[in-house]
This record gives sequence, structure tokens and C-alpha cells, in this order.
Amino acid sequence: MFYWFMKYVVIGPIVKAIFRPWIVGRNNIPSSGAAILASNHLSVSDSIFLPLMIDRPMSFLAKSDYFTGKGIKGWSTRMFMKATGQIPIDRGGGKASEASLNTGLQVLGRGDLLGIYPEGTRSPDGKLYRGRTGLARMALEAHVPVVPVVMVDTGAIMPIGRTIPRIGRVGIVIGEPLDFSRFRGMEGDRYVLRSVTDEIMVALQRLGEQEYEDVYASTVKGRRPPA
Repeated sequence: MFYWFMKYVVIGPIVKAIFRPWIVGRNNIPSSGAAILASNHLSVSDSIFLPLMIDRPMSFLAKSDYFTGKGIKGWSTRMFMKATGQIPIDRGGGKASEASLNTGLQVLGRGDLLGIYPEGTRSPDGKLYRGRTGLARMALEAHVPVVPVVMVDTGAIMPIGRTIPRIGRVGIVIGEPLDFSRFRGMEGDRYVLRSVTDEIMVALQRLGEQEYEDVYASTVKGRRPPA
């Protein structure tokens, strides 16, 4: 109820009036049943516009830092993240990664939509980077289709480091669902997981025509001196 109220009564109308987001391919999202929406990641605002522009509720796995802030700013951020259907996760490795996987599987097990950024972090420069295989493992274990999603111009209105968005128009392009049922039972094979992940990234690159670089975005960020 809270999600519905915030999406359709509070946040949704305001955001749509200011940014006039457009969407292509909305009908490619299954009308029922679980699915993963795999999106490129240009801006923190990606997690706002996509849920607002589709007809079904969805959840994103978001880093836990967004839910632990102090004071008025921390409270407002936490309420906003909850209102847009985001679920806090620890993005560290090891047990944290396994817990994140299990959280995602719980969402899919309920028959809901789950949003994932296969690059693992925002693109530092607008390019599309190598995907992480956790997405593939989740898709194979849950036996669900993966719907490629391309966010357009969200990085222009709210690039990394900016806290208040610029006024501008953004868009969403949604591709046809990808079926990986031919790999059922092979979620433990790392070569299969890499193959599935790469197929998803190829679909994203073709859909959005972003320049692709076969390296992890986190590696590129690590090479850059701190601002």
C-alpha cells in the first residue's frame, strides 16, 4: 500500500511532470510471473525512473548505505528508497554476496520483478562494462527470463557526484525477454554463467548502442584518482 501510494500519488506525478520520461517496449515486461530486469547503470536515478514507468511493482537490490544515514537527510533517503521498492543489501564479497543472491531469489520466488545492474556499479563514463555473473546464477536458479533494459540520459541529469538532478528528459528502452531455460541445472558451471552474462551484455549493448569495454566498471573506477 505504501509503495502504491508513493508511486501513484506522491513521487510519480511530480517526477513525471518535471522530467517527462519516455519509454519504449513496455509490453516486453511479462504481465505476470517473476522476471529479472537487467539494466545498464548510468545514475542513481535509474532506480527511480524505471519503477515509476512500468505497470508492475518491482524491487531493486540497493547498497545498504542508502538505508543507514543519520539525521533528516538519512531519514528522507531511507523513506525514498523504501517507497521506490528498493531492498538493502551488503555489497561486500563472500557471505554478503551469497546473502544478496538469496534476497533476490526470495523476490523472484514470490513471482515478482527484480531489478539488477549486471555491471555491479554505475558506469564512470557512460560506457557499458563487463557484467557480473551473479545475475546469471540468479536467473538460472529461479528459472526466470531476463529482460534487458537501457536507461537513456539519466547520467546527464544526475551524474556521479551530483546530489541534485539537472532538469532534462530521460528515457527507457526495454528489449524482448531472454530465455535461458536451455541451461537449466547448470547454474554451478562458471563457464555457463559467464556465457549467459555475456549474452545479456550483448543484448544491452545492441539495444542502447553504448560503447562496450570488456573490463569491470569497478576496475576502471579504481584506476582513477580520488576527486
